[in-house]
Amino acid sequence: MCNGRKMRMKSPISIATLESQTKGKIRWKFDFRSYTLIIALVFIAVIFSVLTDGEFVSSRNLSNLFMQMSVISILAIGMTLVIIAGHIDLSVGSVVGLTGGIAAILQVWYGWGTVSVIVVAIVAGVLIGLWQGWWVAYRGVPAFIVTLGGMLVFRGILIGISNGETVAPLDNSFEAIGNSYLPYVIGYILAAVSIILLFLSLGRNRKKRKQLGLTLNSKINDYGKTAVYSLCIFVLVYMLNRYYGVPIPMLIVVLLALVFVFIAVKTPFGRYIYAIGGNIEAAALSGINIKRVVLAVFILMGALSAVAGIILTSRLNAATVSAGEMYELDAIAACVIGGTSLMGGRGNIVGAIIGALIMASIDNGMSMMNIETFWQYIVKGLILIVAVWTDISSKSKAS
Repeated sequence: MCNGRKMRMKSPISIATLESQTKGKIRWKFDFRSYTLIIALVFIAVIFSVLTDGEFVSSRNLSNLFMQMSVISILAIGMTLVIIAGHIDLSVGSVVGLTGGIAAILQVWYGWGTVSVIVVAIVAGVLIGLWQGWWVAYRGVPAFIVTLGGMLVFRGILIGISNGETVAPLDNSFEAIGNSYLPYVIGYILAAVSIILLFLSLGRNRKKRKQLGLTLNSKINDYGKTAVYSLCIFVLVYMLNRYYGVPIPMLIVVLLALVFVFIAVKTPFGRYIYAIGGNIEAAALSGINIKRVVLAVFILMGALSAVAGIILTSRLNAATVSAGEMYELDAIAACVIGGTSLMGGRGNIVGAIIGALIMASIDNGMSMMNIETFWQYIVKGLILIVAVWTDISSKSKAS
């Protein structure tokens, strides 16, 4: 009885404390897990900077690094949606090669203009995605089998239509897509606009949360993080402008990331993808048209693969039969490293892009150190295994 009275006396105090914490502002805090990827990226940059006498973080190398990561980043954006939906796409590397090859063949052999070949390449990517999505969504064939077959089929088509030859060179206008830079002034203007939008978005979100009666982080926490992000944007643009400017492929990645983050987070379609990957039976019972959503996901993956193929072909100024080989594994690795669960239902596009940057940084740093290629494969493979193990372990602990 005495214990019961003590319990009853303590409970109002604890409830009042909880209410005051809910209504009040949360103090500044640092979520280590949320920033693990960024910490890992900084750690990698520091190590390679020391080992290369600072050359790794030079303006020239940073520009090359963002050029190199652009293709995998675009594939990782689409692959994130595919994996969240509970599927996989092993054909993206072959689709990159085929769509880039189609663009090059039409331009070099048949004299088509740049705009026309870009449109045809993207349409080809959409049709490929439609074809594979139809088999997965409406015929019930596992995505692993469909896309594994597609990997072979599309590579074979590329070899057939190109006669096994390298198709080059392309027009200057096409080559500029993957090899040009923004003027310095425009780069700074975009950086300033991005910083302003970050603060406006933060203010709007805080106002909305306050109106809904939700908890608010302290201003030091929110505005401090936004200030750090703004400083990073400015420093990055400054470093890139010390070379030739912000690379156009990097700008394309940022624009696509913004579009697909909005789709994934702010639209019903994005929520449907997460619902299907999390629990397909519950998604079906809630009225989601699973077949249509899965088909749309594969169509988007095909379109993004075509964009990546265009950028790769433009960068190389040629289409080869080996273009895009093993890119599907790099894209999947970037997604998993970025926190996307291979079990489906969990993942984010920003994390996948950071994962692609980590993979590209490892490749770039080891190449600068003249480390043999086989070590790059070994290191990336081990990183992928550890990332999957971490995902499985975290899910086991949560359950």
